[in-house]
Amino acid sequence: MISYKAVTGLALGYALTMSAAFAGELVINSDQSDPAPKKAMETLLEGFKAAHPDVTVKWNNFDHEGYKSAIRNFLTADAPDVVAWYSGNRMAPFVKAGLFEDVTDLWTENKLDDQLKSAVKSMEIDGKKWGIPYSYYQWGIYYRKDIFAEQGITPPKNWAELVAACEKIKAAGMTPFAIGTKALWPTGGWFDYLNLRVNGYEFHMDLTAGKVPYTDPKVKAVFEKWAELVKPGYFLENHAAIDWQDAIPQFVQGKAPMYLMGNFAVAAMVDGGLKADQIGFLQFPEITAGIPMAEDAPTESFHIPSGAKNKEDARKFLAYLATPEAQTKMNEVLGQLPVNNQSAKSEDPFLKAGFEMLANAYALAQFYDRDAPAEMAKVGMEGFQQFMVKPDNVDAILERLEKARGRIYK
Repeated sequence: MISYKAVTGLALGYALTMSAAFAGELVINSDQSDPAPKKAMETLLEGFKAAHPDVTVKWNNFDHEGYKSAIRNFLTADAPDVVAWYSGNRMAPFVKAGLFEDVTDLWTENKLDDQLKSAVKSMEIDGKKWGIPYSYYQWGIYYRKDIFAEQGITPPKNWAELVAACEKIKAAGMTPFAIGTKALWPTGGWFDYLNLRVNGYEFHMDLTAGKVPYTDPKVKAVFEKWAELVKPGYFLENHAAIDWQDAIPQFVQGKAPMYLMGNFAVAAMVDGGLKADQIGFLQFPEITAGIPMAEDAPTESFHIPSGAKNKEDARKFLAYLATPEAQTKMNEVLGQLPVNNQSAKSEDPFLKAGFEMLANAYALAQFYDRDAPAEMAKVGMEGFQQFMVKPDNVDAILERLEKARGRIYK
């Protein structure tokens, strides 16, 4: 039997009592309130029940904002058996506080280090694993294949080739990159990739964890590379006044034939009038030779609270969640990518390209506004936007970010 109850923001006062389990129940708390995630979760639970008919599941489904507010309360007061959360720095506070269970043994028993290879680093703290990732989506550079062909541009594989492509596009009367930074977060994608490619994954995670000053010369080097695109005018001039969707017509009309964005943007590009064969996808190019290629891939995961009452069935649930079959079915509904590299590949050309790239990635970052605390992410992305408008103010911007780091990470 699977019972399900939705929890809205208005009902959070009752959230703690809902976690309580009857004997033999598996209590799962998650925030899959949108239609596709809700259906994907139902699909997962149906499959789990078929594999484990002796387990009774109670699923409490919260709205997104309510969940963020409630999770620490129910982890510390009356913990469920399984919770949905995120990997990387977003799970670190719960791990450090002793609120998540070590599930390294599950990874070992099910040989998951190989099957979930690309997510190992983002699920690992202090050499131990703290959850099971099941879904992610890729970021990268979407480009107009037809325009590249017209201009004789080969998709760039390194920084010099990217700059050369921008020069050629600009000379042909176009702006190389579409972007809208009014909502700030698209700047996070640019900072992430430049830092991952200039300094590498470990440095990037240390920075977003507050361990590295923003005035560090390595951070300054990131902005020096960024300036090579900002100063020649390779981004839409009015980007600070528009949202990411507002930049899509510039891409569709061929006025800005490249766009660094998450895979969710493809639907908007096609809805705007492009055919799928007009759109290409490329991995963000190498900058510092030899640095392993990590990617931005916001990853969804499930975890066992340390205070769970039914850890035996919780482990069965996470083991099932890790299987190629379960991840294939869930992500078919979500329109995203399974983390398990043995899962069936989607026939969608962009998901197929993303699957190959992420399955072979060195490591996965979760995106700047997930990897950094909310307050630091806001200040950081304000600084990134300001840099893209006034790149000569970089030193003052980095000093301000460093003051914020000193205040926020205590």
